[in-house]
Amino acid sequence: MKAETERAEPVCPSAAAGGPVSAAIPRVARLHRTAAGKLLKDAGLYPGQELMMMHLWEAGAVRQSELIRMVDLDPSTVTKMLQRLEQAGHVRRRPDPADRRAVLVEPTEDSGALMRAVERAWNQLEQHTLAGLEPEERAQLGRLLSRVEANLCTETADCPQAGRRP
Repeated sequence: MKAETERAEPVCPSAAAGGPVSAAIPRVARLHRTAAGKLLKDAGLYPGQELMMMHLWEAGAVRQSELIRMVDLDPSTVTKMLQRLEQAGHVRRRPDPADRRAVLVEPTEDSGALMRAVERAWNQLEQHTLAGLEPEERAQLGRLLSRVEANLCTETADCPQAGRRP
């Protein structure tokens, strides 16, 4: 009988037997997003909104079209996310003075507290995600994931943020 803390190996469909890593990636991504959601809930955010805010804190005011490119999401998804963030007082949208047809998006001054909450959540997420790995294993995992990402970018030719590390 297995100890309570021991986890059973995930069942991999036989059709995926030739690609155990490719089968593991979506499982890990789903679990990571779920864990992030739990940590971000206290900050009043849903997964993905923190990434958008990180880009805005880094870049300042940007055109909404540029933000869509930065976060690599569907424009309607970004619009909905921005509406929620704007209602919560974290972002402000205004016409671009250089082109009144374009919309600028920027973080509000009040979003500073949110930034600290997001930083805490991401630090917790990192610690939880990498628990039990030695520092050299953590560094190696980072390098390997970067290489996998580069391989997939090359294969799909779909790398809007080529050259940037997430």
